[in-house]
Amino acid sequence: MVITKQGVADKIAEYLRHDICLEELVRWAEDAMREGEFADQDASAIADAVARLGVADVRAFGLTWEDCEQLLRQLGYTARVDIVAA
Repeated sequence: MVITKQGVADKIAEYLRHDICLEELVRWAEDAMREGEFADQDASAIADAVARLGVADVRAFGLTWEDCEQLLRQLGYTARVDIVAA
């Protein structure tokens, strides 16, 4: 599987929307590091972001909103929050 900036941004968005849990995000990142192929033009930024996501379940690292914002910025994206009535 080819891992792109958009793919990583989509996974972070899924996590922030609570569509996937932290364990699922970490598992995806670990699989991507082992088996994925990073898009050539952005390989360094993608690999850095995926590696960071892969250790998010370790207490010393964690994954905060600010971490997600920073990873998205490194990939060329910004996070936006919409508040809606439930």
